Amino acid sequence: MVDFPKNKKIILFDGICNLCNDAVLKVIKNDHKNNFVFAALQSKSGKEIINHLKIDVSKIDSIILYEPGVAYDIKSTAALKIMKDFGGFWFLTQIFGILPISIRDFIYDYIAKNRYQWFGKKESCMIPTPELKAKFLN
Repeated sequence: MVDFPKNKKIILFDGICNLCNDAVLKVIKNDHKNNFVFAALQSKSGKEIINHLKIDVSKIDSIILYEPGVAYDIKSTAALKIMKDFGGFWFLTQIFGILPISIRDFIYDYIAKNRYQWFGKKESCMIPTPELKAKFLN
């Protein structure tokens, strides 16, 4: 099983999706408190976490925010919780939390369904630079 880092939240993402990879880079840039580590859904660590959580990736194939020992969130709720941790003006994104989850996730699913067509995809998962390698689970 994956050795979970202490006091870190794990973001599982679609490693071949250009939009998802760009979002990971945005999270890294805005993660001033160093709260997050990452694993592609397709990676060994990602698969072990998915199996541990008993998540059906045929229904959830884009983003999962996992707080070991606490809970996990998916789709729009995961995105909002991630942005909340950034602080600053990102706090304004929390206004979308007033929308019912069904509406937020409908929009999220529409974007996720079209992400490869709109943003493209890679042949393999992103390989982090040596400077970023510590932010990714093996």
